[in-house]
Parts: sequence; C-alpha cells; structure tokens
Amino acid sequence: MLSRKTLSNRGLAIFAALCLTALVVVPRASVAQAAATKTATAKDYTTADVVFMQGMIGHHAQAVVMGKMAVSHGASANVALFCKKVIISQRDEIGLMQTWLTDRGEKAPDPEAMASHEMAGHEMAGHDMAGMTMDDHAMMPGMLTPAKLAQLDKARGKTWDRLFLQFMIQHHEGALVMVKTLFDAPGGGQGPEIFGYATGVDADQRGEMERMQKMLMAMQRKTTQ
Repeated sequence: MLSRKTLSNRGLAIFAALCLTALVVVPRASVAQAAATKTATAKDYTTADVVFMQGMIGHHAQAVVMGKMAVSHGASANVALFCKKVIISQRDEIGLMQTWLTDRGEKAPDPEAMASHEMAGHEMAGHDMAGMTMDDHAMMPGMLTPAKLAQLDKARGKTWDRLFLQFMIQHHEGALVMVKTLFDAPGGGQGPEIFGYATGVDADQRGEMERMQKMLMAMQRKTTQ
C-alpha cells in the first residue's frame, strides 16, 4: 500500500507534466493561429484589385508624359498650371499604388520604363510604323495610341492646348471605365485602402473633366469672337 507521501509526490509529478505539456502545446497552437491570421490578412485582396492598381500605374504614367509637354510646347498659363497639378498628383498616386502592390508581394510596374516605352512608341508611329503597338497591359482604357501621342507632340501653342484637353478628357474617361470594371468584378475594390483610392480616383477624374470641358468651351468662345 502506497503512503500518502508517495501519492502526493506522484500527484505533483503528474501535475508538473501536464503543465509542461501545456507550455509546449499552447504556444504552437498560438503560432499556427497567428500565421493563419497573417495569411488571411495578406490575401485580403483580389486579382481584380491587382490588375487595377498595375494598370492605373501605366495610365498615370502616360498622363505625366502628356503633362510634361506643356513647358516645351507653348501651353497657355491656365493649361500649363493644370498640367503641373496633374503631374504632381499622378506621381504621388503612382507611389501609393506601388506601395500597395509591394506590400502584398505583387509586381509594381516601373512608371519611368512605361513612359520611355510610350515615347518610343509615338516616335515609331511618326516614322510610318503605326502598326507597331504597345503591349496590351500598357494600353488601358482611354490611353492615347502612339499615333495620338505623336500628334500631340507635334502641336504647339493653342493647337496643343486644345488637343491636350481633348485627349486628357478621353484619358480621364478611361480611368472611370477602369474604376467601374474594378467594382463590377467579384469582390473587387472591397478592401478599405483600394476602395478609398478607387472612389477618390472616380471623384477626382469627374471634377477635372468638368474643369477641362469649361476650358475648352472658353477657347471656343474666343475663337468665334
């Protein structure tokens, strides 16, 4: 027959063993749960979100290319000021989109490479090579073809102002199509960051389109006077 002291010692040993097991098992479960949570958070976006962000970087890159022509192409003061604002805002947004993509381990396109690609494209179009086009990823809705970029590059003064505004309105309309496509996709644009950005793009583009349309109307009135 076992003494009370022996039973007590065995009870303590069993208790100690259970405690050690808990110390080993609980942390492993916690680590697994934390890893699962982290994975779920990292994947809190859709393919449509990635396509939108990557495509909009190229879209913005072309807007910067167009806006930078103002200084060398004799833009009027009002149009030149508008171009300056476009360049600043588009560059800031490109940085935001690149960060969003890289934070999620997705490819972030290089806007400088895209801009060089487009400039090379319009130069080729100017040398009777209009059949050569940019890749499908670069040509998002509303973007200018190499031929139209060449047309804008050749214009000067009032003609450049008019073409720039007409082409940029087309460009902005394309951005609205991209936003609509995003939200039409299953689960697209539902993350807080991308939702805020996409709705902001929609509002900004509409406001700038209205401003550019008014500038065009003012030009037309001066022409008819």
